[in-house]
Amino acid sequence: MKVVVAMSGGVDSSVAALILQEQGYEVIGVSMQLWDYGEAEENGKVDTGGSCCSLDDLTDARRVADKLGIPFYILNMEKAFSREVVDYFVESYLSGETPNPCTKCNQILKFDLLLRKARELGVNLLATGHYARVVKKPEEGSGGAYRLFKGVDPAKDQSYFLFTMNQDELGSVIFPLGAMTKEEVRAYAREHDVRTAEKEESQEICFIPDDDYGGFIAERTPAVNGANSGGDLGKPGDIVDKDGKKLGSHRGLFRYTIGQRKGLNIGGAGGPYYVTGIEISANLLVVGPREELYSSGLVAREVNWVTTAPSPDETVTAKTRYRHEGSKCVVIEAPDKCVEVRFTKPEKAVTPGQAVVFYRGDEVLGGGWIREAVK
Repeated sequence: MKVVVAMSGGVDSSVAALILQEQGYEVIGVSMQLWDYGEAEENGKVDTGGSCCSLDDLTDARRVADKLGIPFYILNMEKAFSREVVDYFVESYLSGETPNPCTKCNQILKFDLLLRKARELGVNLLATGHYARVVKKPEEGSGGAYRLFKGVDPAKDQSYFLFTMNQDELGSVIFPLGAMTKEEVRAYAREHDVRTAEKEESQEICFIPDDDYGGFIAERTPAVNGANSGGDLGKPGDIVDKDGKKLGSHRGLFRYTIGQRKGLNIGGAGGPYYVTGIEISANLLVVGPREELYSSGLVAREVNWVTTAPSPDETVTAKTRYRHEGSKCVVIEAPDKCVEVRFTKPEKAVTPGQAVVFYRGDEVLGGGWIREAVK
């Protein structure tokens, strides 16, 4: 059987391609060119060594494909990436939210556009280097033909980023690394003399390798369609406590996120202070002590259920950010693909714009985007 492997130039996707080839698949390697680093590199602003999807990564992917003797293609998806991921990232910050671009990239670029490209090539299977598992023989009553589970390596599990997947996509993807640990993957790469065996992990958002989110957004704001362009949200304003007392001044609301402590430049009695709220209409940054970061629940929008939703009396686990170990909660469905989540004990730094993903044990039930925290 033919399979398209999304090759990012890292060790994970390289090993995924190698494993499938050894299993007898006819492998086709594909890389997505998502971002033009040329101008930034010419200006000396970007070191792409810690990012993913750089020009060096594309070169590494091609060399691995050459070593495996498989066809290799680079698909230019810069326009789609800019529209669906970068503009979303900027608009979210301008709306007072903290976005999750990696989930959007997986949802739209990999498991929508790239899967469609594979099918145009006459290939119905797409493989990636994600640490996650798909079970295709469901237990009775599971509510779907395919079920999504965490990868076995808790330090590398990436199921959090995949909650948007539907049954058609799950039936068309392969995650060869889901049952492996990262060290097993590196050892496999060394054993087979794969050039990316010792390659470092990507650490930053691929289109902001210098980690200057505020500067990136400030530069792009006038060009974002549908956003509050014109720079109004970049204007300084007051930093206040929950009672409205002024404690300092902020440099533009898009430069801050819930739970942030550094960079506030305020002190005095009552500190240390954390960002507890962002009020766009009043141009106010609300701060408070650590205990004011906690919420009893949240409301999420655009919820997707991989199989079926949990019942309102079932306790499940919710992860409100990627490295979050999870909180016990109940989930109550609401109109317009929304849910209300009630934690069994207060949860810290629930951040609008981030994903909340629901689990029953190791199984991903689904998830959505946090609209608001409920105090």
